[in-house]
Amino acid sequence: MKNKLGSFVVADPSKCTGCRACEVACFATHNENNNVGFTVGTVEVPVIPRLYLVKDEAVCMPIQCRHCEDAPCLNTCPVKAISRIDNSVIVDEVKCIGCKTCLLACPFGAIDLMTQYIDGKPVEQRAIDESNKIAYKCDLCKGKDKIACINACPNQALKLVTPLEDKKAKNIKAAMSLLSTNK
Repeated sequence: MKNKLGSFVVADPSKCTGCRACEVACFATHNENNNVGFTVGTVEVPVIPRLYLVKDEAVCMPIQCRHCEDAPCLNTCPVKAISRIDNSVIVDEVKCIGCKTCLLACPFGAIDLMTQYIDGKPVEQRAIDESNKIAYKCDLCKGKDKIACINACPNQALKLVTPLEDKKAKNIKAAMSLLSTNK
């Protein structure tokens, strides 16, 4: 059986302008069934994307889950709320207890703890007057035909990397380069 490495989204910081179209597309895709409005003045919940734009004087690019093969977040989750489904590392929002272990384990800072929303309303904890917090991260738009952030980027700064295909393309490029220098 051939080893199939999981894909992930990467950004080209030289193309990213920080427009946040990727964040809005991510939010819209993950909330299309939650009765959330999508025009100015109709969004009543916080816009919570599953990617995080880093923007300062030196760099501008979104940070997303790499769906690691030996995923530290998956390996450290004490309640097994994180699993691998179709080569993607996915958080089960029902099982997640918000313990922050995955957040601390992620070497990329691609996981955040956010208020859990159901039907546009924050889920309240049982014992205290506070909203429930759960892990949020990129799920490669699980169950969707296209990856929203990639399609929304006006500068084509985002691309889906498939490691084995990427390696093959680099091998071919290297071979062609070697052939041209030997002539």
